[in-house]
Amino acid sequence: MLEVKKLFCERDERVLFSNLSFGIGAGEVVQIEGQNGSGKTTLLRILCGLNESYEGELFWRQKEIAEVRDDYFSQMLYVGHLAGVKSTLTAEENLTWMQQLDPALDKVSIVEALKSVGLYGFEDVPCYTLSAGQQRRVGLARLYLSTAPLWILDEPFTALDKKGVAEKEALLAQHVLNGGSVILTTHHDLNIPGHTVRRINLDEVARS
Repeated sequence: MLEVKKLFCERDERVLFSNLSFGIGAGEVVQIEGQNGSGKTTLLRILCGLNESYEGELFWRQKEIAEVRDDYFSQMLYVGHLAGVKSTLTAEENLTWMQQLDPALDKVSIVEALKSVGLYGFEDVPCYTLSAGQQRRVGLARLYLSTAPLWILDEPFTALDKKGVAEKEALLAQHVLNGGSVILTTHHDLNIPGHTVRRINLDEVARS
């Protein structure tokens, strides 16, 4: 599905990664590892088209992403490491707004998505009144609405309790079982039931 070839990126005259090549196919999970500052978030932002300060090639279904940008973005869902919600809007209003911006979010019941992340009864509550973990779950509710085959997730388990982490791992497992793909960063000891997680350590890439 997605292929990365000979990616090079530096920041503040320091090489983050060089000659980085990997691919991900349907039904696969790739975890990006490395110490703080190794470039994990930078790599994900490159894959999502949010950072163009790099050299190398990116391919989507064997075509350069630059040539199929609309198709790629319609089939990719990115969830950053911040909650990504507007605090003055309610949880339901946030997801409605996100649906209007992202073609990968299906027009299904937002209330059901919020219920799936444990926010039943909080649909019409302004997000500034929610805890950090609850705000994070509003953003993660997009995963229950997404029709995109490729999910790119930056620290998706931040501010979640053990129950929330287990539920999201089960959701990732179901996504790849259905033929989807996941690229993510996390400091959590990832456990995707029934699936092997392929790990790429950017510290090792930087030294190679």
